[in-house]
Amino acid sequence: MGKKQKGKVGQPPKPEFIFQRKNYLFMFIGIAFIALGFILMSGGGSDDPNVFNEDIYNFRRIRLAPTLVLIGLGIEVYAILLNPHKRRN
Repeated sequence: MGKKQKGKVGQPPKPEFIFQRKNYLFMFIGIAFIALGFILMSGGGSDDPNVFNEDIYNFRRIRLAPTLVLIGLGIEVYAILLNPHKRRN
């Protein structure tokens, strides 16, 4: 005996994407966090190579920007592992 198939007989199954809209939304949010982190990390250099600029060690470049990049990477992992077909009861 054959297995029961859903759908019409003779038609190939409809292709389905691996990720849904919710996955892509979280992916774009994660990319925005990562991009913002790298933008905040930039700068702080000196125009004159003989002069040291202390701005390279400020809070924004040492703490905030790497934290945003790590949060963005965490959001990316969540977006990949998210199952949009799961229903809550």
